[in-house]
Amino acid sequence: MADDMDVEMEIPRGTKRKAEDILQADKPRHIRALDQDVVNKIAAGEIIVAPVHALKELIENGVDAGSTAIEILVKEGGLKLLQITDNGHGINRDDLPILCERFTTSKLKAFEDLSTIGTYGFRGEALASISHIAHLTVTTKPKESSCAWRANYSGGKLVPAKPGQSADPKPTAGRQGTQITVEDLFYNVPARRRAFRSASEEYAKILDMVGRYAVHCHGVAFTCKKHGDTSMGISTPANATIVDRIRQIHGAAVANELIELKNEDDRLGFMAQGWVSNANYHVKRTMLLLFINHRAVESSAIKKAVEQTYSAFLPKGGHPFVYLSLDIDPRRVDVNVHPTKREVNFLNEDEIIEQICDKIRLSLSTVDSSRTFMTQTLLPGARIPTIATLPDSGIDSLVVGHNKRSGQQKVYENNLVRTDSRMRTITSMLPLSVTQPLSRQDSSDGALPEDLQYDQTDKETVLCRLTSVKELRAEVRDCMHSELTGVFAGHFFVGIVDERRRIAAIQGSVKLYLIDYGMISNEFFYQVGLTDFGNMGVIKFDPPLDLHELLVIAADYEQKRQSQEAGQKQAGEAIDWVKAVAKVEEQILKMREMLQEYFSLEISENGQLLSIPLLLKGYVPSMAKLPQFLLRLGPTVDWADEKNCFATFLRELASFYVPESLPPSPQQGHQDSSGKDSQSTSQKLRGASAAGAEDVSLGDVGPNDDTLSERPDAMDTDREGNGDEEQEEPPEITARRAQLNRMVQDVLFPAFKARLVATKGLLRGVVEVADLKGLYRVFERC
Repeated sequence: MADDMDVEMEIPRGTKRKAEDILQADKPRHIRALDQDVVNKIAAGEIIVAPVHALKELIENGVDAGSTAIEILVKEGGLKLLQITDNGHGINRDDLPILCERFTTSKLKAFEDLSTIGTYGFRGEALASISHIAHLTVTTKPKESSCAWRANYSGGKLVPAKPGQSADPKPTAGRQGTQITVEDLFYNVPARRRAFRSASEEYAKILDMVGRYAVHCHGVAFTCKKHGDTSMGISTPANATIVDRIRQIHGAAVANELIELKNEDDRLGFMAQGWVSNANYHVKRTMLLLFINHRAVESSAIKKAVEQTYSAFLPKGGHPFVYLSLDIDPRRVDVNVHPTKREVNFLNEDEIIEQICDKIRLSLSTVDSSRTFMTQTLLPGARIPTIATLPDSGIDSLVVGHNKRSGQQKVYENNLVRTDSRMRTITSMLPLSVTQPLSRQDSSDGALPEDLQYDQTDKETVLCRLTSVKELRAEVRDCMHSELTGVFAGHFFVGIVDERRRIAAIQGSVKLYLIDYGMISNEFFYQVGLTDFGNMGVIKFDPPLDLHELLVIAADYEQKRQSQEAGQKQAGEAIDWVKAVAKVEEQILKMREMLQEYFSLEISENGQLLSIPLLLKGYVPSMAKLPQFLLRLGPTVDWADEKNCFATFLRELASFYVPESLPPSPQQGHQDSSGKDSQSTSQKLRGASAAGAEDVSLGDVGPNDDTLSERPDAMDTDREGNGDEEQEEPPEITARRAQLNRMVQDVLFPAFKARLVATKGLLRGVVEVADLKGLYRVFERC
């Protein structure tokens, strides 16, 4: 009878049960202990609800390990692959057998330790829970160990990597720290896995969680990307400030409107610090980054109180951005109230919240007397205030100040910011005799060549682990200029001012800048080269070009140029260009495998140039500069040292990609003396076709070198004529002028806005020429 009671028969709804079945169901059932595997899966389901929860536990473990850099790789929203790599102190080889057993931890020894816990993880359940619902691999190397150790886990126990092998950890090559790889999450819980609607939604949650810790964890560099993507979803350097981290993750719009918040009370035992948005910024939903004792948590009470405080300062429907870090005496906090540690309880909660809100209210009331609102177009018949309407848009820009005497709204024109790229540019205001204005609808002269075709390749993304490249990226980040980076991140393109000197005008806020876009491009393409290292696109040549002929072309040009500069007096000291070409060709052919693997510069064994790197989709470098670029690879690249080799090669590649100077227009009395060379070179390279991947985010790279190569672009078409007679401009130059103007405006500057991290050395290439507020002060005195 007991066995019959233990079996539950599935009865369709509406089926009548017999009397004996009713009597049987009323009897108490026997209590039995669940199988240990079921217990572990239930516990895992409470702690690891989604991939983002597994990632949160792994991030906290990495920070607890003293890491200064954490790299995260995600595939299919974390369900297929979730990999986190840190450079912390690692795990001892002797601790690996019990690493994934439940309640094994190095943080606690007694129950009383919970009252003073100061670390993220402490219960020893994260890795154990993950190992019961996923395939877990741990690779770790302590500082004192001579090699790394790799271990595979399933169900909390060590398992062999392949059937028939030993389950013991295996020695392997690896760097200091720990790499945890979680594959096929919820593979044995199909109901849970089917509950996730889309991988993109889970990836968005992961980016949100990584972004929270990236803002808070000062001194820790974070990178997060999808598997197979070259662009980084999140990338923050270790030495970035909190405001810079907010700017990189949440945008310059909120970073420019932040107020620092600090409050402390010894009686209540807490200290609050953070950054909150002022009355000029608001969004549709409250963005609250809350950390209590450095743990990311949620608190509906704090969120509601903050929203109520801001309701008196923001328009209806507007919500703030708040980053708040609370340090509370650990004896006043209970951290063990939620399985995922998402919530905590602490004493004097109402008093602490009240003090924080009072501090926010005081800061908002004293920071500014005017605010900026974005409003929708009013309905017909409504009372229309004075507004600055953007053309062809349903949103109006309204800058409001309050006149205390009359109570009326007043528009301050010196606060208006041009925010629509469709507005008239400076180029369109010049007469046709100087330059031909380009519009986005023009497709004849400014379009890219018809034979230029882009194809997606199946090449798998290569994860760069070279120490030399990482050091170069770190040097770049150390030279970042935050204010200038913000100017480029929020700028609006005004127009090209001088094509020969490569000067353009941009607007940042209410200021106008003239910039040397040649200098900016040099640094930008160097950064792209570092980011895309080993994953560059390719520009293929069909038919291939002869490397020797290209080097001879460049050598002949250099020989003529040096002869003109030096004269006949130093003719005996002339370079033997035949030997120089042979030596450069020999060096390039010797390194051709490395050039193809790292830089997509492919050269056949018989010296045929098959492809060169593609750094930015939609942008075509001047092929007239290709011979000189190849010739300079011999003397300027340090082939003996790995780090210097990569740095010097990328600098030369960036110089090759810099937009060439264009000769003055024929109407100004100039002629192009190098048009023949450009024409012949362009004819040789006219059959080029491009194939490559999309361009990448530069969030994980910063500025590297303050200096810029000051040498002139020898193969540029930047030459002045010798006569005053007007001559018709060659059609090749006219076509290139239209094409280059289009690429600079529609490709290059949008790339600067999205990805450029400005260096301190670029300050000498940016000049402020006008400040609207300052001009209004001058006019008021006149």
